[in-house]
Amino acid sequence: MSSAEIRFSPWRSPRRALQVFLGFLAGASWWPQAPMARQHDRSKRSPRSRQPLRHPPLPLPGLARLQAPLLVLVLAALLALPAPAAAWLLPEVAAAGQVSGIAQPELIAAGSKAAFGLVRSPEAPHSAMVSGSAAGQGVSAALLNPPSGAAEPANPGSAGATSLPRLFAQALEASRSGRFGEALPLWNRVLELAPEDAAAWSNRGNVRLALGDAEAAIRDQEHSMLLDAANPDPHLNRGTAEEALGRWDAAAADYSWILERDPADASALYNLGNVEGSRGNWQAARIRFVAAADARPGFAMARSSAALAAFQLGDLSEAERELRSLIRRYPLFADARAGLTALLWQRGAAGEAESHWAAASGLDPRYRQSEWLLEVRRWPPEPVAALARFLALQRQA
Repeated sequence: MSSAEIRFSPWRSPRRALQVFLGFLAGASWWPQAPMARQHDRSKRSPRSRQPLRHPPLPLPGLARLQAPLLVLVLAALLALPAPAAAWLLPEVAAAGQVSGIAQPELIAAGSKAAFGLVRSPEAPHSAMVSGSAAGQGVSAALLNPPSGAAEPANPGSAGATSLPRLFAQALEASRSGRFGEALPLWNRVLELAPEDAAAWSNRGNVRLALGDAEAAIRDQEHSMLLDAANPDPHLNRGTAEEALGRWDAAAADYSWILERDPADASALYNLGNVEGSRGNWQAARIRFVAAADARPGFAMARSSAALAAFQLGDLSEAERELRSLIRRYPLFADARAGLTALLWQRGAAGEAESHWAAASGLDPRYRQSEWLLEVRRWPPEPVAALARFLALQRQA
């Protein structure tokens, strides 16, 4: 893998300047350093660049008191941003769908347990994203756009000739937006008009999973496979449903089927890492997460999961280095901040842990819930226990 170094000057790029300001508000160690080098090939970094960066003191004594309220105001403004503006500000995280409610609000299932983890690559054909984790398994599935001409009825002059593409688009939009109760009858109508449409079967399966019917989701994905045997997406989507039912071997078999044909499929690699973690094999999970991050540069959740697996395995130095690196690049990434909170607390750095927790809890209050961390986000048990001890002491204070 080639190593390309890109240097950014926060004072010359408006986007970078905004990112630096957000990093300061959220307590990131970007402030006041500039410029910064980014390298994707970790093996070629200099020994100096591997040292974790510590938080410098705030430049003005009274500014610390303003940090939390300013962060709340900025977060409120970001939540009100239209998707294109948010994606411009945080492009890599937006592409991966990993800042809940900021860059990709359509990834969050309305009324269900919100999804973390992987999505199909944004560059993949027929790939549109939707959460598939209402059953509480912290994985996502791929919605498929109709193949060219596949959704047209046999008789072009019939009344369905104009309504079917529009109906498919309506169903897809409702699914993307998390309106699953509305999307299901739309997919039913699509399949009445086009029963041989493999994409529609797979998409309805995703919606059924989001509504909590994993068995029906599996049946739909299997029907899609019969119609389009070479497509990896129904295997990925069936794997997420199998995970929802705790069928780890079946899910692993689906992800392995994909990887036999495309060893660099980041989605399958990441999901397989989650399966290995659920089996208690965190060493294998860490290898899969690292491979997923290498396969898709900018896959922030994969890097965070790899760091948490390192935490579980006792490699605290590597976990801290990776989490700090993520925070410098994505200052609003709650997962990395919460993970670093737990790690710093375990290492005795209580003050810095509290600083990161103030940002993490403001970004996503669900990190307070151990059950959510274990069952939905799929954190390893050791970081969950460390964060629980930190929160318990905070409640006593």
